[in-house]
Amino acid sequence: MILNIRIDHNTADICTMEKSTFQMDEIFAKIKDEYSVYEYLQMKTCNRAELYLVLNDCYIDNIDFLDFVVETDDDALNHLLRLSCGLESMIIGEDQILGQIKDARKKHLREGYAGDLLNTVFTKAIHVGQVVRKKTNINKGSISIGSAAVELAESVHGDLKCKKVLVIGAGKMGTLVAKALVQKHLKAIVVANRTHDRAVDLAKELGGYAIHFDRLDEAMSDADVIISATGAPHPILTCEKIKNAVSPEKLEKLVIVDIANPRDVEEDVKKLGVKLFNIDDLRGIADKNRKLRESEAKDAEKIISEELLLLKKSLKRLEVESLISDIRRNAEKIRSHETEKAFKMLGDIDGKEKIVEDLTQVVVDKIFCDIIRNIKNAAENDDKELIESAKNIFKSLEKPKKHEGLPSQSLCAIRTKNDA
Repeated sequence: MILNIRIDHNTADICTMEKSTFQMDEIFAKIKDEYSVYEYLQMKTCNRAELYLVLNDCYIDNIDFLDFVVETDDDALNHLLRLSCGLESMIIGEDQILGQIKDARKKHLREGYAGDLLNTVFTKAIHVGQVVRKKTNINKGSISIGSAAVELAESVHGDLKCKKVLVIGAGKMGTLVAKALVQKHLKAIVVANRTHDRAVDLAKELGGYAIHFDRLDEAMSDADVIISATGAPHPILTCEKIKNAVSPEKLEKLVIVDIANPRDVEEDVKKLGVKLFNIDDLRGIADKNRKLRESEAKDAEKIISEELLLLKKSLKRLEVESLISDIRRNAEKIRSHETEKAFKMLGDIDGKEKIVEDLTQVVVDKIFCDIIRNIKNAAENDDKELIESAKNIFKSLEKPKKHEGLPSQSLCAIRTKNDA
């Protein structure tokens, strides 16, 4: 079973999402206590948190998932493909989600939490995301959460020309914001980041300048716009900090756009007269973007439907991969052994060993070609009777399996946090 548990901008506001991280960890811990988790992958962005699990079985009715969305198997796979194409994003068609999926896949494979099954699923999702962007105009134009944040600031000031903008955070989201600002003919772009070298690199790329994090107060004092996108676990701009840094006459003109999750800026800042926006306030811009891309989204849906069928076939074939590997391995063992015996009987064959090697290889491949193809077809067609027959025929080749229904390769790769 593939189980997807998630919360995102479609079902929750930023306040709810901030509280959800701990709750999702608790649910995950409970599932690990009660069921065998073979593989898992977690993703977190500024407006979503998702968990994908591979389980042998799970009685989800017995678990309180609170307000999280829960989907299994085909529905979970369909969601992931939509996600990779940007159809589940707040800014429909944005490209950043594809990079975030790639990063999550790579990280969990490297750490041993994802195995063959999730690797197959996420590799497919990345492929589908690329195909949709190539065959449709779903991502046409410069669209991202970063550009939406800039558009939000413009909606207040009318124009950012000759304004001073402070970008806090030089990670991927901060970089998106900064790049969206480049063409606005600003008075200055100031980048602040806890790792100063990253701030310097980004500022250099954009023609701005970097400051050390302990000089934030100074940078805020004359900023017209502050856009914050750090990964800090707690607010970095408190009401007191802003009150002390910004003069009273500038407070009411100051615009702050906070696109971090959890939020970087205390909500009480609004009491100072500051115009404070967060991820939830991007919905108006997101809706406008959604309407512009409706027809492209329909084309993307068609591609997703076709690719989902192919993915399901791949997963079914994966279920018999261990059986096929055993058959091939044993056939090769027999071929090598018998070929070696033949060489001894033939004596000196004057360097023609390769001809014999190739001959025996071809014979073995031809014998097992139809067998393997039929086993794969049986898997795709859910012909469990034929698969069981194949297992019985090649019984001596099979190793005992602890968990039926999942590829043995996955089980080898599985490690949970408890095992680490």
